[in-house]
Order: sequence, then C-alpha cells, then structure tokens
Amino acid sequence: MGTLTIANQITLLRMLLIPAFVIQVLYGELGWALATFVTAGITDALDGLIARRAGQKTTLGAWLDPMADKLLLLSAFIVLTMPGRGLVARIPVWLTVLIISRDVVIVLTVTIVNLAIGRRTFMPSLLGKTATAVYIVTCVVFLLVNYLGFPSPVTDACVYIALAITVLSALHYIHHAARTINDPSA
Repeated sequence: MGTLTIANQITLLRMLLIPAFVIQVLYGELGWALATFVTAGITDALDGLIARRAGQKTTLGAWLDPMADKLLLLSAFIVLTMPGRGLVARIPVWLTVLIISRDVVIVLTVTIVNLAIGRRTFMPSLLGKTATAVYIVTCVVFLLVNYLGFPSPVTDACVYIALAITVLSALHYIHHAARTINDPSA
C-alpha cells in the first residue's frame, strides 16, 4: 500500500487549513476562522476513521496526524492569545505558555528516553487524548464567543479545565517516562 493514502491526504489537507485559519483570525474573519477550525476537526475524525476502516494505517500517518493536531492547536492558542486583535475574549498568555511548555516537555522526555535506553514508542494516553479534546473545545468556545462578540463565563471554565488537564497529562507523561527508564522492559 502506498504511503500517501486517502487518510494521509486528508491529514495533509488539515495541515493546509492551518495557515488559512491563522490568516482568518488575524484579519478578523472569525466566522470563517470558526468554520475552518471545525472543518479541520472533522478532517481529524475522518482521517482516523478511514485509516482504521480501510486498513490505511501507515508510519507516515502515525507521524503526520499528531503533528497536524499539534500545529493546529498551537496555532489556534497563539492567535487567540495575541493582543490587538479586537477579540472580546482572549486565551490567557499563561495558559498558552503552559500548553506549549507541556508539549515541549513531552517531546524532550520522549527524546531523552529514546536516547537513554533505546527506541520506545509512547502511545497516546487517555489523559493526553482528553487534553487534546479539551483544547479543541476551548478553541471552539473562544472562537464562537469572539464571533458572536459577547463575553461569556464559559471561556473562564474552559481555561481552568484546560489548566487542570494540562498539568495532569504532563505529570502522567513524566511518570510514564520515569517508569520506562527505571524498567526498560515495560
């Protein structure tokens, strides 16, 4: 089976939607930005479904899919944090920095483990998947609130839920990495 499967092509489409999304937010086209973000979310569900159902799981897809997710979410958090955009609700800078730091810590931890004890595969944990879902919901809520132009206490709830899941999932990944280092057969 070729590497550029339909599922991988859909993932690449999601990656191509990222610059469009960023430009739409920066130019204040929040309705289009929301539609683009939701479309990207649909492609995320679709590529996984197609890969599983059609037997199109590939090594390229295993790298591209999480990379596309990270790039989309990090881009969304950054543009929804930036001042001077005329947004009625912005994601706090500290939360965006914390989420980026979590991802950097995870990548560095995986790299260190792989260098220290050899190649290991870290499968996404339930907490990691939950964090991704919370981040998506947070971005959608902030986009919707800004599109409608009315502040909402729901954004505050999203911020604190995102904070909690970020800390929990980071601690979980660190614990898992430490366990892997202490018991390389795990």
